[in-house]
Amino acid sequence: MSADRPKGSFSVEGHAFEAPPLAPGLYLVATPIGHLGDISLRALATLAAADVVACEDTRITTRLLRRYAIDAPLVAYHEHNAARQRPKLLAALAEGKRVALVSDAGTPLVSDPGYRLVREVLAAGHAVYPIPGPSALLAALVVSGLPTDSFFFAGFLPPKSAARKKRLAALAAVPGTLVFYESPHRTAVALAEMAETLGPGRKAAVARELTKIHETVRRGTLGELAAAFAEEQEPKGEIVILLAPPEEAGPDRAGIDESLAAMLESMSASEAAATLAARTGLPRRDLYRRVLALRRARED
Repeated sequence: MSADRPKGSFSVEGHAFEAPPLAPGLYLVATPIGHLGDISLRALATLAAADVVACEDTRITTRLLRRYAIDAPLVAYHEHNAARQRPKLLAALAEGKRVALVSDAGTPLVSDPGYRLVREVLAAGHAVYPIPGPSALLAALVVSGLPTDSFFFAGFLPPKSAARKKRLAALAAVPGTLVFYESPHRTAVALAEMAETLGPGRKAAVARELTKIHETVRRGTLGELAAAFAEEQEPKGEIVILLAPPEEAGPDRAGIDESLAAMLESMSASEAAATLAARTGLPRRDLYRRVLALRRARED
């Protein structure tokens, strides 16, 4: 520990502060998703006063701590070593220590293995404290221009196409804005499969590099966004994809027949029924019967 950075202190814009003492327990500390100035004073005080900081990548957390002159012991805690590290963190808590948990960016436990640690900490009878702050999920939601009164966070979609489409079909009728995290190299194909499974006219937004220099938020229909990303170079940075809720009122009979007739040009009857069911939330069985009726009418 350096002489000019005593335990329990931190610095903001050249002004030094001493962190108040913490009660023993596990502290879930939200950290910036890009801009280091987004961290809260309470988060800084918690990190400064903690006996140990468990983090995904010690290099990333070290940069944050150095920015605010915090000298705290770091241990790596991520999906590859979590099973080995949890007993050590539980032992520290049993000794009455203060443990802070952070992710590389944003709020811990959102798409990371932290919830298993929280579950075991609670089962062992220790206190857990949330230290709220930045979240890519919420930042993307409020800037998307899509409804915010009800939303569903679906995390990362499966990496394989068939599993992705199955998952999207299962979420199609959720009555709220859908929010996904996605890797840059799968963004274009994910948008294309969303347009195919949920319909090209569904409104959407793609947020990238939120709070950073190259922050961008693109809005449009799934068809428009899928076409645009298919023609461009692979995006860089963290990606959040948001989809508007399905229309509350389903299509009228004429609209259903028109959609099914168009699908029959390239799909089987069962595929057409399943695809439109995913888009509208209407019963697949009823749509399949309608497909067969349309097919008989064509043959007559």
